[in-house]
Amino acid sequence: MTLNRRQFTQAAAALAATGVVPHAFAADTIKIGYVSPQTGPLAPFGEADKWVIDQMKAAFKDGIPIGGKKYAVQIVLKDSQSNPNRAGEVANDLILKDKVALVLTAGTPETANPVSDACELNELPCISSVVPWQPWFFGRKGDPAKGFNWTYHLFWGLEDVIVNFTSAWKTIPTNKKVGGLFPNDGDGNAWGDKELGFPKPLSQMGFTLLDPGRFQNGTQDFSAQIAAFKNGGVEIVTGVVIPPDAKTFLTQARQQGFRPKIITLGKALLFPGAIEALGDLGDGLSTEVWWSPSHPFSSSLTKQSAKALAEAYEAGTKKQWTQPIGFAHALFEVAADTLSRAKSTKAADVRDAVAATRLDTVVGQVAWGGPGPFKNVSKTPLVLGQWGKGKQFKYELTIVNNEAAPSIPTAGTLRPMP
Repeated sequence: MTLNRRQFTQAAAALAATGVVPHAFAADTIKIGYVSPQTGPLAPFGEADKWVIDQMKAAFKDGIPIGGKKYAVQIVLKDSQSNPNRAGEVANDLILKDKVALVLTAGTPETANPVSDACELNELPCISSVVPWQPWFFGRKGDPAKGFNWTYHLFWGLEDVIVNFTSAWKTIPTNKKVGGLFPNDGDGNAWGDKELGFPKPLSQMGFTLLDPGRFQNGTQDFSAQIAAFKNGGVEIVTGVVIPPDAKTFLTQARQQGFRPKIITLGKALLFPGAIEALGDLGDGLSTEVWWSPSHPFSSSLTKQSAKALAEAYEAGTKKQWTQPIGFAHALFEVAADTLSRAKSTKAADVRDAVAATRLDTVVGQVAWGGPGPFKNVSKTPLVLGQWGKGKQFKYELTIVNNEAAPSIPTAGTLRPMP
């Protein structure tokens, strides 16, 4: 019996519906899932993903060889909507419905943690990033003696951010009184943790930390925190907040006459859009820098330098570069390298290839099982940057302290808030 095209398609669809899919259809394409916040308050973390994925489609156009066979690559992007529950749901969809071979995820604990948990539970390899390793590992109840079996992470840790922040603070004369803004979320609870976070090392370095307690994301009134900081003589403000909360705090602090010498905030000040939204309040704010055009690394996949990658993004989108570009790109570098080394597309073979990774990427070297806190964590370098009035863009980020990663050049020194 000969089948025409329509009958052939219907037969294939019927087979697919029963789960009996001929190898000719299923085995020739490998799917990579990607989960990030495309919408909601964390959307800036996912803003560059579609551009990076378009770049990857070009890089993967000839497919990837796995176990001696060439596979076409399909990337399935899912939006966590900045919601942990949604992140877990779409991760399950990728695993159970889309049948992906590997999941990539990035963009704060609210996305990466539930996605990693879903993969661990379903025994599917996952590579995550853009979360300090402590909230990723301990926030998921990780056991240091065992680690995880299926989930692997690349990023820096709180110890790195603390070294960067304090190294820069020491270059400006202050009374060493620090006010902490730590929300009641994965990042805030980790940064404010008495053992794992800021309190202990700051105390050891002679800083006094004033922590007024946890607050909910989306808080509209920071009067209590501002009053506590003013009464405590705070000259340095730090913390880890979402962009809307930073704007609310900074606006109200100025209105209420609180003008610290240094404001160094994690998360909220990473993105040029958030700084521009602050108007004149943006000048002088400082933040961690995990990737920039001046990082001395290149892509293993496209051979672009960090500078070339940032310039390509700006040319293609007419927007200013942002830090997550490098890590979204690096996740796909690791995915491509992993799959090309895997013995087969089976989950365990892909997982074993992930674990054996030793790769120089556009964010630095990625290697698990070697130097790093646990077998599932590969650390990447971190420096400190400060926002100032720009030449090409309204505000531009300058690296002002590299004591923790001397290979990444500085272009200035930390200056007090104007």
